[in-house]
Amino acid sequence: MPVTIGEVLLQRKVITPAQLKEAKGARKASERIEHCLVRLGHIDEREYLEVYSEQLSVPLVDLAKVEIDAELLRQTPSKLVHRDRVIPIDRHNGTIRVATNNPFNLYAFDELRMLMGAKIETVLATGEEISRVIKQHFGVGGHTVEAMIDESDDGGVTVVSEYDQDNADLIEQAQEATVVKLVNEILLEAVRDRASDVHIEPYENDLKIRYRIDGVLHTTNVPPEIRRFHAAIVSRIKILSNLNIAERRLPQDGGFKIRAQNRDIDLRVSIIPTAFGGAVVMRILDKQSVLISLDQLGLIDEALEGVQQLISQPYGIILVTGPTGSGKTTTLYSALNSIRNDTIKILTVEDPIEYYLDGIQQVGVKPNIGLTFASGLRSFLRHDPDVILVGEIRDLETAEVAINASLTGHLVFSTLHTNDAVTATTRLLDMGVEPFLVSSSISGVLAQRLVRKICKHCAEPYTPEAADLPSDLVLAKGQKLTRGAGCRECRNSGYRGRLGIFELLMISDELREMIVHRQSATDMYAIARKQGLKPMREDGWAKVRAGMTTIDEIVRVTKVDIAALD
Repeated sequence: MPVTIGEVLLQRKVITPAQLKEAKGARKASERIEHCLVRLGHIDEREYLEVYSEQLSVPLVDLAKVEIDAELLRQTPSKLVHRDRVIPIDRHNGTIRVATNNPFNLYAFDELRMLMGAKIETVLATGEEISRVIKQHFGVGGHTVEAMIDESDDGGVTVVSEYDQDNADLIEQAQEATVVKLVNEILLEAVRDRASDVHIEPYENDLKIRYRIDGVLHTTNVPPEIRRFHAAIVSRIKILSNLNIAERRLPQDGGFKIRAQNRDIDLRVSIIPTAFGGAVVMRILDKQSVLISLDQLGLIDEALEGVQQLISQPYGIILVTGPTGSGKTTTLYSALNSIRNDTIKILTVEDPIEYYLDGIQQVGVKPNIGLTFASGLRSFLRHDPDVILVGEIRDLETAEVAINASLTGHLVFSTLHTNDAVTATTRLLDMGVEPFLVSSSISGVLAQRLVRKICKHCAEPYTPEAADLPSDLVLAKGQKLTRGAGCRECRNSGYRGRLGIFELLMISDELREMIVHRQSATDMYAIARKQGLKPMREDGWAKVRAGMTTIDEIVRVTKVDIAALD
């Protein structure tokens, strides 16, 4: 009596009897038991492919380590590749080697043999690896674009120029199933790649789609024919975002929500008119992202102790500064998360709400109906809060209300756009806030940037060349540093994930006196250095020496402290 694959997995102790029983009960009609086990999360695909490999005497390969014959792949009908997920790898002596994750799809192999006029030899590969190769060679949404071209050739979707079509045509095209599917594939690929932003950029003869991953833009491969469907793609995004589909002359902002990989994700959409049509940027906000602790952010040593001391105070303003996308909001959320409990009330006013926090009342600003940071903050004070988070201090009105809140016994968190910690106080003075109010309310300022972390899957030690070392980086004699060699997990970049580098300014009595007398940021910085301020670049070098990031990353986001070199 033949042994089933479920029994083989059981004999190998890959699964338990209870898991096999659960899979048999949950298996859908015509679903193979191994596929059900994967769906339930009890095994991964490679584990049952190893059994296939042994039982069928078919080699199991890693496509990341196999050189694909690109010319052979181009000669293969793309419909067959997408439909049956078969990847021709190479051709030798009239035989084509084909990768598949379904060795039982004999019809596909027969069709490929007839179309290519060659014998077929199969090897096994995981579905994830096959998808990666398809995306690499055919682009994101390649099959969908091909279907759209077929439809347009048959008199279906025909996109000529965004400016030559009436609204009814645009709406009809945007609602086509193929356009809907293409936009969904673009978004799903962005979520899979951990992108924070999606950029859709039209040019005269091209349409680029770029994903910002770990702070750096990566151009994703798309079929060249996608340029023909630019207007339909933009119209679909406008419809999702409740924007005016007829407006093609003015910038528009909106947003919508999707559900991907079993979680809700919000997207902020901005569309601007360019010479060759609407350019779209979509910011991806995963509200269910796991909050990380302050030390996981990259706060270490004196900076971590200082921040913990600041957030444990009963009142005062704590500012986090840095450019857009430097992780300020994440830092504030982590700080709130570390102090929240049933004995204090925390209120936030944000634009927009980026993450949901249990036990915290959160309000999103709506300027079109008069709900601004300042008006929301005034209402908050009547709700008896202990801690208040103001998403950003943008103007004098918001600054004054936040300062008054801190002076009346509230702990206030907020963000400000400045390059370093010391200039935060001068920025408030420039807004028109009285010096005595700034000096009496600000407890501390945390400046930060984000750098990419070395991928732990391909990290390797190396000895740097003396000529490659920045003048302000001090290393012990013979000290090795770490870098990423590049692997599948990090898209061969050597980096995966990000962490912060920080500069914490604790406002001392001497600094308060300097603020009152409107002394320059340069003078304040000199005093702060004497009092123990550790510049952001120094914090970066500490993380380079610890093997967390690389020299290139610190050089990319910081500048040399000239005063420290003198």
